[in-house]
Amino acid sequence: MSQSFVIDTDTASDDAVALLLAARDPRSRIRAVTVVAGNVPLVQGVRNAKVTLELAGAADVPVWAGCGAPLVRDLGTAQNVHGSDGMSGTSLPEPRMATQDGHAVLALLAIARDEPGQHTLVTLGPLTNIAAAVTIDPGFLTRFRHTYMMLGTSDGNGNVSAIAEYNAWADPEAAQVVLRAPGEKTMVGWDISRKYAVIDPAEDRRLRDLGRLGSFAADINRDVHAFAVEETGLAGYDLPDPIAMAIAIDPGMIVSAEDLHLQVSTDPVTRGHTYADRRTPPRPVNTRVVTSADGQVFLDALRAAVTL
Repeated sequence: MSQSFVIDTDTASDDAVALLLAARDPRSRIRAVTVVAGNVPLVQGVRNAKVTLELAGAADVPVWAGCGAPLVRDLGTAQNVHGSDGMSGTSLPEPRMATQDGHAVLALLAIARDEPGQHTLVTLGPLTNIAAAVTIDPGFLTRFRHTYMMLGTSDGNGNVSAIAEYNAWADPEAAQVVLRAPGEKTMVGWDISRKYAVIDPAEDRRLRDLGRLGSFAADINRDVHAFAVEETGLAGYDLPDPIAMAIAIDPGMIVSAEDLHLQVSTDPVTRGHTYADRRTPPRPVNTRVVTSADGQVFLDALRAAVTL
């Protein structure tokens, strides 16, 4: 059964691997890629998306540029994690693809309006583009089959602060807009990546042995590896956006999840912290939160995606 995805991304190294997973999955097609500023500035994110799609044999996928800054804040990139180019300084060819005319938010609105119920939305970056679309069309998310978000953390452990994940931290006001909007949503947090999607040196070598796409996936994560080992104490680099994308492709990868009333803090000290309101009487559920996943199924999907 084929499935169609609209992917909103702030394309750096893990986003690029997520695009590979979607582009190379035989069950899937990418209807559109929209880019938002986040991990890297917008222009760099657009370039990285186009380079990746071309390498994956998906140069026919339309790419739109979107919001260049959060809704109400200055942009705080993650170039300290992914490198100044978002791809660990890897030498990559200049993309030949053109960027589509018009703004990504308008493209998202048009796809949702003209093709309702045909696509699954996957968000891999700050939610600025999506919040802008929701502000214009409050029913925007209801026009997709489902929305999967790489966002937040379900266990309170963060990667940009003690309690905040980067995408939620980068534009918490946008995240709040999206969480409050109607529509079926699933959050795949950084904790899922930290527990089930770590690429240790042995797995890194295995990916490289699978060919040029495996080497590409490993090379662009060299800076992430250094950050993950030194700053977050992992055994290797983790892949939050790819495991979120893999779950969107195959929701059977989810082992456990909770239906919660989820919120995001916009306060200075706790900025970007995702938390559930469990008080009684129960608050209305707005998000399904993945709490565990099958790491072996994810690794199998990753290996398949980069095998030529």
